[in-house]
Amino acid sequence: MNPKRKKRLMLILFLVAGVGTAVGLLAYSLSQNINLFMTPTQIANGEVPVGRTIRAGGLVVVGSVERSTEALGATFKVTDGAAEVTIRYDGILPDLFREGQGIVAMGQLQADGVFLASEVLAKHDENYMPPEVKHALEQAHKDGKEALEQARE
Repeated sequence: MNPKRKKRLMLILFLVAGVGTAVGLLAYSLSQNINLFMTPTQIANGEVPVGRTIRAGGLVVVGSVERSTEALGATFKVTDGAAEVTIRYDGILPDLFREGQGIVAMGQLQADGVFLASEVLAKHDENYMPPEVKHALEQAHKDGKEALEQARE
């Protein structure tokens, strides 16, 4: 083979290998940083691996908020109408956080079934509900209606 062609071939192979490695590393890092949204029903059914960072959301159950007397933390339950998940958050809750309101929490599910949140987001006005929470509530309502109709038959 001609030495000039051999140099070009080696350069092209090196560039292809470099681009392939860069694309592979990029895809791997992006897959590790995806935060999936899970409903309380999915969490209760065991579809969420312990220790994986996810977003969970729903409506804060009325009467479930317990604020810590020693720190800034709070424990509360979130529901989508079909299941409830206990969330523990050590930090200052948003000003708009209230019982009966929609929230989205980012964090990890612990081995004991409690969701340990690192961030809690509350809705920003009366008419807003996170799209994922709205869809989850509609789906739970639809599933509940179907179950009620089947029970009547």
